[in-house]
Amino acid sequence: MKRLYPEALCYQNGYLDVGNGYSIYFEQCGNPEGIPILFLHGGPGAGLPPNYTQFFNRDIYRIIGFDQRGCGRSTRDVALAHNTTANSISDIEALRKHLDIEKWAIFGGSWGATLGLCYAISHSTRVTGIVLRGVFLGRAEDREWYLASTGGPAQCFPEYYQELTHDVLGELSADNVSQYYLSLLTSSDVNTRDYASLRWYCWEERLSKLSDTDSHIKSQLSQLHTDVFPLAVLECHYLVHHCFIDENYILENTECFSHIPGFIIHGRYDMICKTQAAAALNSHWTNSQLKIVSNAGHSTSEPGIAYALCRATRELASIMRESNT
Repeated sequence: MKRLYPEALCYQNGYLDVGNGYSIYFEQCGNPEGIPILFLHGGPGAGLPPNYTQFFNRDIYRIIGFDQRGCGRSTRDVALAHNTTANSISDIEALRKHLDIEKWAIFGGSWGATLGLCYAISHSTRVTGIVLRGVFLGRAEDREWYLASTGGPAQCFPEYYQELTHDVLGELSADNVSQYYLSLLTSSDVNTRDYASLRWYCWEERLSKLSDTDSHIKSQLSQLHTDVFPLAVLECHYLVHHCFIDENYILENTECFSHIPGFIIHGRYDMICKTQAAAALNSHWTNSQLKIVSNAGHSTSEPGIAYALCRATRELASIMRESNT
């Protein structure tokens, strides 16, 4: 059922200096004369995933991807103080100007959806269309859902939650859990950092898919070890700072991008991002279409999610063609 497009070959890549010691890696794939679309990865800190170009028709789209600050092939080991949502929005604009793109579409999942929406609020005149997956709005209730003892995952996976939080002192709130892990991940002791990052990674991966077994997740760790730390430390850094946005910032500013056509894809059983968040966004965003995928969780590796995303990029291309005729 996945029906992914053939992978698009990279025709240009490079690095862009964005200041404060950061340089971001970027690449362009597909049709250089096609519809520009920016792929925003999740995390924060996950980096560009393999085969991300397969959600797009390579003959139609000019696909731009980049590793956000502090992860992937971009500069790592730089002070967290200069890694914020505002910094990332600035990086996106710097990349757009560097590539001489007047306007582009946005494709983002999970944290990539949050960042894409924040970019659309700040730079709506530069956005032609939006495709989102696994919406995370950064509200207190979204953070509590993911990390608090009263949240959905803690209630559905109590043994995994106990493993995540058994050393946490005090209230098992999202703020307290993320602050505890950030203190471990910024420790001077490498063993402490490794222990915390692997435990954090296991928590997230166990929630991402409906079918993955625990043994499969743990078998991945040896291959992903160098990428686990930036994912863990940046996610905790952003969660501690409430994603660097005001409470309910996105829903209160949907008028900035309400005219932009958009598609929202969300798994019915997404344990990381509340399905209610996708429904709330759709109800506030006049020009959006919501598809809740049955028998699917959070990950793009879920067949129903992958198919819905490919269909959304195909429909978006049709809309944009019609608007240009």
